[in-house]
Amino acid sequence: MPYILKEYQVLQKCKIEDFLVQTVKLKEKEAISLLAKRKIYDQNNKALGKKQVISDGSVKVYVYEAITQGLKPLFDSFHFAIFDKPSGLKVHPSSINNEYTLLDEIQYHFGDNANLVHRIDAETSGLVLVSKNPYSEVMLKNMFEEKLYSKRYLALVENELKEDLEIDGSIKASHCLIKIKMQVHSDGKTSLTKIKPLYYDKKKNQTLVQAIPITGRQHQIRVHLDSIGHRIVGDPIYGIKEEDCNNILNRKITLEKRAEITGNYRLMLQANYLEFKFDGVLYKFTSKQKLIQGYSNEN
Repeated sequence: MPYILKEYQVLQKCKIEDFLVQTVKLKEKEAISLLAKRKIYDQNNKALGKKQVISDGSVKVYVYEAITQGLKPLFDSFHFAIFDKPSGLKVHPSSINNEYTLLDEIQYHFGDNANLVHRIDAETSGLVLVSKNPYSEVMLKNMFEEKLYSKRYLALVENELKEDLEIDGSIKASHCLIKIKMQVHSDGKTSLTKIKPLYYDKKKNQTLVQAIPITGRQHQIRVHLDSIGHRIVGDPIYGIKEEDCNNILNRKITLEKRAEITGNYRLMLQANYLEFKFDGVLYKFTSKQKLIQGYSNEN
């Protein structure tokens, strides 16, 4: 289990932040975050706050300890690695109750200095870039912020799509009961996705498309495709009833029932291709996972 409750003895008077960094060996950012979330306690199980001074007794801390389930990197170098994440695996724990995420594998293989350079949704499969030291973390995160990379997705969508197109609908939060749901709205942030049809399955009336998000809004590809009548197959949020969405997200129905409602047991979206330069060398990666049978990712 990634978060383990551990108890540490206080040997001298100090601020709780200094104790967490110097004795518990937490990163400063992580220490501040845990204090803000009221996850640091004294020996009487009373939550400790920021800048609080401690002088004796003990401190109880939820410490992250990485575990593995056998997932290995697709590529590994001195400065960075690439993981080919399966659908259904979160990249980062959202609470102390998450038992296993991609971050476990990252830090199990490469230690505490390794970190995610970017994130993809839990249900999206495919490539995730990982830095292995402070130097590469700064360089690679700056690269993503400045969009100095090429990233392509594969998506299986409903209905036939015949021609290339660009979707430029602005995106904002939908303010419905589904808190993470987004929508195309004139008041939203400018967004652009390029779409290219690759293969049409006439029997299922589904089209495999290549999607290139030029901007990086939350759920951008999913929202844009749904807005033009080409909802991604298996999407548990977009293009279905709110009640069904709630039941799926809260795991109140079976995978079989979910597939009946959404078209598949998983979101049929994959981060399929990533290209970038690092220290003057050009790198190109393609996911080894097949989103649909009979179609090569490198076509």
